[in-house]
Amino acid sequence: MLAGAVNAVVGSGTLLTYPLLLGAGLPPVAANASNSMGLVPGSAFATWIYRDELSGRGPQLKLMAGTAVVGALAGTGLVLALPAQVFESVVPWLILSACILVIVQPRLLAALNSRGIDATRLPRATLIPVLFLVGVYAGYFGAAQGIILMAVLATLYDIDLQRSNAAKIVLQGVSNAAAALLFAIAGVIDWPAALAVGIGASVGGLIGAPFARRLPPSLLRAAIVAVGLVAAIVSFSRM
Repeated sequence: MLAGAVNAVVGSGTLLTYPLLLGAGLPPVAANASNSMGLVPGSAFATWIYRDELSGRGPQLKLMAGTAVVGALAGTGLVLALPAQVFESVVPWLILSACILVIVQPRLLAALNSRGIDATRLPRATLIPVLFLVGVYAGYFGAAQGIILMAVLATLYDIDLQRSNAAKIVLQGVSNAAAALLFAIAGVIDWPAALAVGIGASVGGLIGAPFARRLPPSLLRAAIVAVGLVAAIVSFSRM
């Protein structure tokens, strides 16, 4: 339940559920796969709650979601074919970089605006490749993908953190769903574990999304950075 709430607010529920699944005796790949499957319902509920912030963004979101799905399928293919240590060695650095981008994003946008540049109106060719790479990461492991997504979306999609958070929830949901589909085909999901995560994440998503919508931008930014720093520390400790 807590993971679903954290996912709706800052998008790092995996940091809570993945270690628990490992502690329950699941192998790393099975824990990762079951976790991806279990977090999908919570994202669906949170998306419905954020429907007002998503209004009018349908065509753009479809392109972004499609890109995230393709990336997630590629990342899931990697986790099924390659040793996890190769990719996990860069995870903490990715998370730290995302935290730094979230922190400096207001100043970065102010500097760009002072030069007459609106980053959120840059060509789609700027945003789409980045979302593909985040999708690959989400499909491969995905811990703190919400932190990375928020850093990207708040800079290149919409400076309003609530609208960016709404888009983040959608992209997380479709990425996890795509990864879960491929994991299911490969037969590596532990379905009782996925069900347990799914029930808790659904309740947490219903609770966390309304709370997130009421957070002022400064607190939402602080929450994102705080969870991101914890994620980085945890990731470094596992290296």
